[in-house]
Amino acid sequence: MSQQAARRGGAVWALVITSVAGFMAALDNLVVTTALPSIRKDLGGALDDLEWTVSAYTLTFAVFLMFGAALGDRFGRRRLFIIGTAVFTAASAAAAMAPGIDSLIAARAVQGVGAAIMMPLTLTLLTAAVPAAKRGMAYGIWGAVNGLAVASGPLIGGSLTEHISWQWIFWLNVPLGIALLPLARLRLAESHGTGARLDIPGTLLASGGLFGIVYGLVRSPVDGWTSPLVLTGLFAGTALLAGFVHHGIHNKNPMLPMRLFRSRAFTGINVASLLMFLGMFGSIFLLSQYMQGVLGYSPTEAGLRMLPWTGMPMLVAPIAGILSDRIGGRPVVAAGLFFQAAGLAWMASVVTADASYGAQLPGLIISGIGMALFFAPASSLVMSSVRAHEQGIASGANNALREVGGALGIAVMASIFSAQGGYESGQAFVDGLQPALVTGAAVVALAGVAALLIPRRRPAARIEGASAPVLETVSS
Repeated sequence: MSQQAARRGGAVWALVITSVAGFMAALDNLVVTTALPSIRKDLGGALDDLEWTVSAYTLTFAVFLMFGAALGDRFGRRRLFIIGTAVFTAASAAAAMAPGIDSLIAARAVQGVGAAIMMPLTLTLLTAAVPAAKRGMAYGIWGAVNGLAVASGPLIGGSLTEHISWQWIFWLNVPLGIALLPLARLRLAESHGTGARLDIPGTLLASGGLFGIVYGLVRSPVDGWTSPLVLTGLFAGTALLAGFVHHGIHNKNPMLPMRLFRSRAFTGINVASLLMFLGMFGSIFLLSQYMQGVLGYSPTEAGLRMLPWTGMPMLVAPIAGILSDRIGGRPVVAAGLFFQAAGLAWMASVVTADASYGAQLPGLIISGIGMALFFAPASSLVMSSVRAHEQGIASGANNALREVGGALGIAVMASIFSAQGGYESGQAFVDGLQPALVTGAAVVALAGVAALLIPRRRPAARIEGASAPVLETVSS
């Protein structure tokens, strides 16, 4: 009994530690959005400089995620989790004390590197600590916390900015990070992956390719699509990513083995994740501004009115985890994506320069349910689509694609917004917001279609070495 109690205690501590770490990393994706006016007032800078306070974090987070997972597999997941947490915490303090906009952007970029090391290891550490029979519920709680962090970023950032100062959106991470460091050292068990050599060429190709594409998309509203810098970024980034795919096919120990994509399960859930975050991030980015700039709510008021969306994961995601254990993750994830798409479509149909909150509420609730149904089963599908020794690679790849989706979502939907509308008046904002939301709804619906391509679970089938039920895979 004492040994069982110790295992249960270890699983609880692992869930707490990994959930808090995941919350911090996910929160900082959008926490800055509602603080941008205050940051500009204090630090100066043009609008495109302020945009980089969001994208610098998202970009470094995305391009170093797979490398962070590989470092954990090679040198120890607990050890690298502690290092990543320390880097993230120190960079948060540097961002809070930044004397100018350039130093703030630099601190945000370092924050992203710390999060990229820390975040993919949360799921592998949690999987190692929790018994297979309990992982559905654990993934559900982990997913609920991370989903809440992503969606509540505007609320937390707006409340701290309005009632204290914008610096506190970064100071918030410091005591949490300091508390996690000794807990992780004492309560998490060390584990390793394959121990293969680090894939430096693959990391450089992926990092350069993603940077080029995201840079081109972010700069296109400012410089224009025909700008030499924008075209260079897009074409060079595409070429580097093509080189990364070639490298993953032909290299002996690539960072992301392309053979994993022969699995319909792995391909389907990763495509769905990228498209889900593309539609969701871009929508939250624009809707938080719509509620403040057009409807006249304060940052805190806007965040509170989004609670039917942001708070829903805490209520529904644990249930989604249980459902995925019973009927499989595929139908739950697909249903969640179609709910999210329907919610965004509803919002696109009702947003006006003077829309009532009652008209928006059904769309917010539907979106919240959809997001909650997606998070927990998606994590389980990723981890169960590969063998145990490949879970670090799978987790890093999935998280990287989510972040890439988020960066693309903000860039693409901001471009659509700029082409159709602007900030000149409430109606001009709505003119740009509506087509952007329609695009977001269509992209998330396409993610639902991708989820339906995931094979049904075979409960009795297990692959040797797998730590969870493995999905039937079909070679492409």
